[in-house]
Amino acid sequence: MAGASISVKILDAEAVAALRQIERLMGDTTPVTRAIGVGLVEVVHTHFETESDPQGKAWAPLEATYAANKRGAGILREAGMRGGLMGSITSRASASGVEVGSNKVYAGVHQEGATITPVNGPFLVFRLGDRVVHARSVTIPARPFIGVGPHEERVILETILDALDRAVARAAHA
Repeated sequence: MAGASISVKILDAEAVAALRQIERLMGDTTPVTRAIGVGLVEVVHTHFETESDPQGKAWAPLEATYAANKRGAGILREAGMRGGLMGSITSRASASGVEVGSNKVYAGVHQEGATITPVNGPFLVFRLGDRVVHARSVTIPARPFIGVGPHEERVILETILDALDRAVARAAHA
């Protein structure tokens, strides 16, 4: 995933112990990491809807003129979910973990923040509302949408414990 991503490393002792038990019972833990990925993608979508980072901190507001002319539902969201940053969030699972991210090249800019400077001339030139702006640089604040916060930790642990319950039940009936 070229834009922005995280690889989830499970640190919670209870979750690690449960995942090891699942591995002993199932062998391949890919179905569990795939389920974790699906849950984490849903949580990332929640960050877009609440305009907050994984720790619950509100994103920086939009610049007023840009906000007044923006099409779409809110910060980092376009009209409709298809094709936009929010709609590009996916997960990739393996037996050893899961990666959640976006293939949008601009995802990292929004995740980490950046200062954009001109490459071919002294100014960036763009429209903002009904006026043309010439700027030496534009700073885009970080608006983290991917990460591991309390909600993500809960999704990971609950998914692992549910999978362990199912694996133990299958083993008991085998």
